[in-house]
Amino acid sequence: MMIVGQHHIGIAVENLDAALAVYRDQLGLELDHIESVPDQKLRVAMIPLGDETIELLEPTDDESPVAKFLAKKGEGFHHLALEVRDLDAMLEQLKTRGVRLIDEEPREGAGGTRIAFLHPKAGRGVLLELVENPS
Repeated sequence: MMIVGQHHIGIAVENLDAALAVYRDQLGLELDHIESVPDQKLRVAMIPLGDETIELLEPTDDESPVAKFLAKKGEGFHHLALEVRDLDAMLEQLKTRGVRLIDEEPREGAGGTRIAFLHPKAGRGVLLELVENPS
């Protein structure tokens, strides 16, 4: 099986500091780190939660996909990320099966990961991200 588990849940936020005031300061969750992902025009905060991670997504540019999401839908659940062992093979398998993809080739994600997104219509309304951790 190529999917090995859930990697994280992405939550789109207008302001990372305001979101951290809820998740870290009010709920008491620990912040692992904040990083910039220039390729996606984002600043992300990673918050471990047991075996899972919450990824807060703040756009750094009005043209980023997350900025467009926020303008259309507002803050909240953005995507579910699934961890895969071999992203290239997984994408080939999905293409062969006729699955609609946003990314036909992997791109760089947070934390040195390789990522690709499936179109929300392929996920029955849920944006799915495939994540391959660095070796």
